[in-house]
Amino acid sequence: MTLQPLATAVHRAYTADLDAEDFYRMLRLRVDVFVVEQECPYPELDGRDLEETTRHFWIDSADGYVLGYLRLLEDPDGTFRIGRVCTAKSARGLGLGRKLMRAAVAEVQHAPAVLAAQTYAKEFYRSFGFVEDGEEYLEDGIPHVDMRREPRRRA
Repeated sequence: MTLQPLATAVHRAYTADLDAEDFYRMLRLRVDVFVVEQECPYPELDGRDLEETTRHFWIDSADGYVLGYLRLLEDPDGTFRIGRVCTAKSARGLGLGRKLMRAAVAEVQHAPAVLAAQTYAKEFYRSFGFVEDGEEYLEDGIPHVDMRREPRRRA
């Protein structure tokens, strides 16, 4: 696998618009990071990927590997939920997570957005306007904190 992103283009698609191979590559990265690397056996496939409003954002390498990924969900109350933000271990430090977050936040800037941050990443999410919304808690043995970003007013 090469680390050279394909012009670091952020791709975005609803689940229904993904082909099976692309979706598999995204799920593979999620499992590699959250289940294998973080040694956290949990049900990664939670059913929310199949909701019609679920959007996937990702960055491919020049040779077809997914180097970075995030999932954007829309809750019934109109709040957007950013999650599964991850970067391949070999591609960290290239700013791919920041690029993915910028794309997702731009898409939902006029609606409230929430996420469950691993506490080590709080400052990263603060840089996008998220603030802590509750106390720290353990999820699957990893410290997390809920964060929220209020919508931007339309001009």
